[in-house]
Amino acid sequence: MSDQSKNRPSEPRLSKTLGEDIRHGDLVRTLRRDWDELKEFYLDQDRKQRLQVLGRLKRFFVMSWWLLKALLLRLTPLRRVLLLLGIFLIIQSGSITFRADQLVIDTGDLGKIGSVLLLFVLMLELKDKLLAQSELQAGRSVQRALLPTDNPKVAGWELWLSTRPANEVGGDLVDYLVIDATRLGVVLGDVAGKGLRAALLMVKLQATLRALAADFTSLAELGTKLNTILRRDGLPDSFASMVYVEVRPNSGHLRLLNAGHMPPLLLKDAGITEMPRGAAALGVLAEAAFVEQTIELKRGEILLVYSDGLTEARNEAGTFFGEERLMSLLPTLRGLSAAEIGTRLLGEIDAFVGAAKAHDDLSLIVLRHTT
Repeated sequence: MSDQSKNRPSEPRLSKTLGEDIRHGDLVRTLRRDWDELKEFYLDQDRKQRLQVLGRLKRFFVMSWWLLKALLLRLTPLRRVLLLLGIFLIIQSGSITFRADQLVIDTGDLGKIGSVLLLFVLMLELKDKLLAQSELQAGRSVQRALLPTDNPKVAGWELWLSTRPANEVGGDLVDYLVIDATRLGVVLGDVAGKGLRAALLMVKLQATLRALAADFTSLAELGTKLNTILRRDGLPDSFASMVYVEVRPNSGHLRLLNAGHMPPLLLKDAGITEMPRGAAALGVLAEAAFVEQTIELKRGEILLVYSDGLTEARNEAGTFFGEERLMSLLPTLRGLSAAEIGTRLLGEIDAFVGAAKAHDDLSLIVLRHTT
């Protein structure tokens, strides 16, 4: 036996894998979630509303037809023909008997042929899915390599950064860059959309910001330049919101640029305040005017920057986590470190969402002044 054969990892036994699936796969809940995702993917909002007014039996048949039609329209021409032929042959399978003439026609083999055709189409679709999934996993590895693996260290500050994509790759940007010995930039960006398209635009935004940040002392001018480049090089209907914060060691003074993002929150002894809204998102308006904001934090006060994946996280019932829950939770976080605050927020989101699938990327930045 060659060394290569010895080093090759052994495949798991199929019987053992199936046994684990049955014992620990939570099949009923997974089936229900997959069924909901199937309807979400194939049915538009108009059809969902039309189904609500139908009776249960009629709704089942109408929905089944719409799902089948939507599936057929998304297949390649060859696979569409093979799938329809396979379904037709399965329907036609069986025996036809004319007792008067003792004529018996056995069409059972048609069903077998139809099943083989369906299996062939399924294998082709799975092949495409597995190939795309492999490429997305490689893309996620590259994307994660471009993002920070640790939290930045700044004298007088605690900083905690986190981002979790809803899919294999995400459109949220969480990053930091050391500009010089007295300036550190922290950014949270949210590219419109999800998936690979948003992820590629996120990498574009990250690279552009890293290339330009050191050249601008005015954050308003930095925003204008970023907007010009994204307008020039972006895709139609593509844009990104962003909050960029500049931190200085041993100083509670922060400079901030908000480009179309939801306002960060300030946790002070006097209460929770929402910062002023910023300008338009990057890539939307050619002549957008950006404004630099300034903040002065005292010891123990906190700046929280987050993406809408936090407040728009949904549980299995479709209920949003919402701003009210966030606002009621924040006062309980006073006195905690930045890392404890971030971990607590994510824990509350996870407990609320439960087994529901994530619908959007979720990103957080916590800055806590310590001196």
